[in-house]
Amino acid sequence: MGILLEIFGPSRKEIWRELCRQIKADYVDVGFWNRDKVRAHFKQWTITLDIVSDDDSSYTRLRAPYVNSDNFRFTIYRTSIFTGIANFFGMQDIQIGEAYFDDEFVIQGNDQAKVVRFFSNPRIRELIRRQPSIWLSVKDDEGYFGTHFPEGVDELCFRVSGVIKDIEQLKSLFELFAESLNMLCHMGSAYENDPKLEL
Repeated sequence: MGILLEIFGPSRKEIWRELCRQIKADYVDVGFWNRDKVRAHFKQWTITLDIVSDDDSSYTRLRAPYVNSDNFRFTIYRTSIFTGIANFFGMQDIQIGEAYFDDEFVIQGNDQAKVVRFFSNPRIRELIRRQPSIWLSVKDDEGYFGTHFPEGVDELCFRVSGVIKDIEQLKSLFELFAESLNMLCHMGSAYENDPKLEL
């Protein structure tokens, strides 16, 4: 076992358990199809880390349901070679006035002023820039086959391809969620109410 550990490093489960210890979160081992989770509580919200898979890939995912007071939504991801093509076909890309950030990321949203205000938070920008790959969004629910949310409840959702085993990167993601939820409340786009929804 020592040789395997030396070659492959600690397992994801070991890393996630250590993450729980460091951020005082709960490790939930469902025990079926490796559907273990990390649940961290921040104020009245629960931030859940898990892995989802489709036919081809596995994805690292974080989610936090919250009461959305004004239906504000956004999506942010890094620019790629396809960004120019998408812009050519009319994809919305909101500029926030921070040149380095506007160059590195594509932001879409349903309220330009609120998008600019949200991303004016320098801590949020810094935590986003730390992620080598990112797709962060406020979305309604998880679709036909996923969890259906009560009226007025949306979720902050992060999803990237692959399994993240870097504990500092994971801690940074939990911090990003906490800072984002705080900012949404500060803007009046989230209520500090328990959404009464467990993922």
